[in-house]
Amino acid sequence: MLLALIRKELLALSRDIHGLAALFVLPVIFIIVMSMALKDVYSPHVDNLTWSVLDEDKAALGAELLQHWEKDNGKPIALPSDWQKALREGQLKYIIKLEQNASRDLSLTEKPDHQRILLLTEPGIDAGVFASLRAQIQAIATAVRVEAMISNLPQPGTPNLSTPNLNAPGLREPTDAMPNLDAGKKTLNADALSGANIANAERISAGPRPTSVQHNVPAWLVFGMFFVVTTIAGLFVEERSCGALNRLLSLGASPLILLVAKILPFMLINCFQAALMLGVGIYIIPLLGGDALSLAGINYLALLAMLLSISLAAISLALLVATIVRSQAQVSAVGPMLNILMAAIGGIMVPTFVMPLAMQNLSHFSPMNWALEGLLDVLLRGGDLVSIRVEAAHLLLLAIIAIALAYFIFRVKKS
Repeated sequence: MLLALIRKELLALSRDIHGLAALFVLPVIFIIVMSMALKDVYSPHVDNLTWSVLDEDKAALGAELLQHWEKDNGKPIALPSDWQKALREGQLKYIIKLEQNASRDLSLTEKPDHQRILLLTEPGIDAGVFASLRAQIQAIATAVRVEAMISNLPQPGTPNLSTPNLNAPGLREPTDAMPNLDAGKKTLNADALSGANIANAERISAGPRPTSVQHNVPAWLVFGMFFVVTTIAGLFVEERSCGALNRLLSLGASPLILLVAKILPFMLINCFQAALMLGVGIYIIPLLGGDALSLAGINYLALLAMLLSISLAAISLALLVATIVRSQAQVSAVGPMLNILMAAIGGIMVPTFVMPLAMQNLSHFSPMNWALEGLLDVLLRGGDLVSIRVEAAHLLLLAIIAIALAYFIFRVKKS
C-alpha cells in the first residue's frame, strides 16, 4: 500500500503545475537576481562583529592602534584558548594579531621587510566585510605611523634622536601577553597604504573564497526546500475536501502510513531542487557575468547529510501545517507567511551580520538559520559531519516533534 500511496502523491504533484513552479522556478530566480545584484555592492556593517586580540608585540604604538580600532568597533572579547578553532568554526569573526616588532615597524620611515600587523578572519565571512575590515586596519595603521613620525621629529633646541621613542607619554601599554600560536592561513595579498608594508588581512580557511553566490545559493536553496510547506498542505487539504482521504482511511490505510507516503516523494523533490540550484550557481551564474559557485574541497557526505536533514525538517513542518489548516485559503495565508517569517529572521533575506544584536539572537530560533549555517559550514568553512552536528541535530529534532504532533492531530481529527 505504501508504494501505491507514493505513486499517488507523485501523480498528484505532477498535475500541480503552479506548485512545481513555486518549488523550482522561484528559488532559481531569487538565486540569479540576488547573486547578480550583490556581486559588486555588498557593504554590510562591521562594528558589531565578535573579535579578539593576539598581541605578541606588547609595545606602545601597537596599543595605540588597538585603541583606535576599539573606538570604532567596540571592545574585544577574551582570546579563546583555541582561537584557531574558534575562527574556523565561525564562533569568532576576526582577530587582530600584532607580531613582535609591530610597533617598531610603525615607527620606521622606510618600508618594513615583513608584515607584522595581521587581520585573521573566519572562513565564512562575507567578501564585502573582509574588504571593509582590511581597508580599516590599513588606514588605522597608516594613521598611527604618521602620528609616530610627527611626534618623533626633533623639536627646536633638542638633539636629533636616532632611535624613535616607542614609549611616549599618553600611550597605553598592553597588560597581558597573548599566547604565541601558529595558525594555518590562506593569505590574500593586501598592500598597506602610503607605501608602508605593515598591515595584512588573512582568512583562516580550508574552503573557497566567499562571494555573493557562495552565500545566496545556500540561502535560497534552504528557502526553496522549505517552500514545500505550501505545496504539501495544499494537496492535503484538497484530498480531505474531495473525500479521497476518508476513502483511503476506510480501505485500511493508517494515519502514519499516509504521512510517511508524503515524506518520501517530497524528499525526492527536495533532492532535485538542491541539484538544480547548485547547478545554477556552478554553471548559469558565470554565463551571466557573476562568480561561479565553488564546491572545491568540500565534504560531500556532510553536504548530503545536511540536505537530507533540511528536507526532513521542511517536510515534517509542512505535514504539521497540513493537519492544522482547514481550507485552501488558510493554506495560501499560513504557508507563505510562515516561510517568509522564518526567512526574514533566519538570515535568508538579510544576512544576520547586518542585523541588530537582538535580531541576531532571534535568528537562532529560525529553522532556516540552522539550515543555512549548516550549509555554510560545509560550503565555506570546510566542515565535515562533526562540524554540522549541532545544526543537523536541531533540524532532526524539529522533524521528530513536527511528525509526532502531525500524527497526534491527524489521529484526533480522524476519530
